[in-house]
Amino acid sequence: MSSVTAARSWWAVSRTRSRVTAVAATVLVLALAALSAIVWTSPDVSPVQQTIRAAEKVQEAADAAHERERLMARIDALEAQVGSLTEGKVDAEQQLASSDGALQAALKELAILQNSERSATAPLETAPAPAPAPQPAAAPVTAPSKAELLSPSAMYYGMYTEQAPHNWATLDATSQKVGALPSMVGYFGGWDQDFRADAVTRSWSRGMLPMLTWESRPIAAQNDVVDEPDYSLPRIIGGAFDDYLHRYAQAIASTGLPLAIRLDHEMNGVWYPWSETDGSGASINGNSPGDYVKMWQHVHDIFEQEGANEYVIWVWAPNRVDNLPSANRGLAFTEQLYPGDDYVDWIGMSGYLRPPYTSTSSYTFDTTFGATLAQLRQVADKPIVLAEVGASETEGHKPEWVASFFDGLADPANDDIVGFAWFSLAVTTYVQGERATNDWRIDSRADSLAAFQNGLAELGDDVQTQPLG
Repeated sequence: MSSVTAARSWWAVSRTRSRVTAVAATVLVLALAALSAIVWTSPDVSPVQQTIRAAEKVQEAADAAHERERLMARIDALEAQVGSLTEGKVDAEQQLASSDGALQAALKELAILQNSERSATAPLETAPAPAPAPQPAAAPVTAPSKAELLSPSAMYYGMYTEQAPHNWATLDATSQKVGALPSMVGYFGGWDQDFRADAVTRSWSRGMLPMLTWESRPIAAQNDVVDEPDYSLPRIIGGAFDDYLHRYAQAIASTGLPLAIRLDHEMNGVWYPWSETDGSGASINGNSPGDYVKMWQHVHDIFEQEGANEYVIWVWAPNRVDNLPSANRGLAFTEQLYPGDDYVDWIGMSGYLRPPYTSTSSYTFDTTFGATLAQLRQVADKPIVLAEVGASETEGHKPEWVASFFDGLADPANDDIVGFAWFSLAVTTYVQGERATNDWRIDSRADSLAAFQNGLAELGDDVQTQPLG
């Protein structure tokens, strides 16, 4: 006799009478409890309403008792089924794995129902998941050679988003609005990170040239912190990071896919630890004039030793010169930061439409890029990439500027521009001591997006885009 049967029969002479008695007792007890609760907790309710409510509670109790009776009957049936199936129990258990599963199913169902009776749930045994089917080997990721990439037949269209190329969600969502995928993807890395081969392979798997902005500081460093003594230019030149640089270069050579590296960008500004002076002649982060070039050449030479320069497009990209301290704006200052033609593949710049504006501000391509492009062309005869560009929504000049930007790219005078990378993020910073958010995103507003769509379309075959997948 099962424990369930014994527990319910000790006070009744038969199973049937046991059930009838249990059901009746349960209904009676629940009904009395319901009446008592209503009377004591609802003194303002009329006797008729009390009776109606009591009747409802009695019905609920009866329904619960009937459900309990149904479950008990099911247990009886299963016990009978188990009894018929367990004849020759030892042999059946030994052969259970090859049997039709009827006994195992009955035992499981019985356990479930018994636990329902006890208001508890027992974990079920589950069959092990089948081994996954073998997947076909992924096709190897390929890319054009560095030589092919250096002088493209049409300019690259690039984009920076929050997580690309490690996550494509935002880039894809923006591209859906634009109507085309980029041919270049920008991302950032710090010198506390090893080389991310997956960034390169994921980019080329989607036909995009990866452009790494590689900053000689920790990746989580704040943009308003210029003192990073552990990452000073003299320490890099002196070999403090040589093991790291050799390892990084070896990983690039081992991956065997090309990428552009924008090393320590905007070096002519005063806001990064690799800048040399602050505009008044004072040193930044322990650096001295000439250190930036020595640092660049030191890194490049290590990459040459490891065979990595076969894959790296070196991008030297200062900041827009007309927004710098006056001492940093001249051609001579820009020239002294150039590492030399043997160490650079592309020259470039960062250029934004951003506040503060003045009464004489002009929202055109030439105003933003003209002065810097003129200097770059005097510094070196190299292909030019607008390595980081964007426009703020502040004061509503963005659509006008975007239209002019694409007009500037279409101008034959700018045929030496081989690509641009749009900084499609919204960033909160301090502007003249005041906290402000600049929304650089391509799709920041409908009119700004429309200007971008139209400009990209008008470039036609002069720009490399990819169809949406």
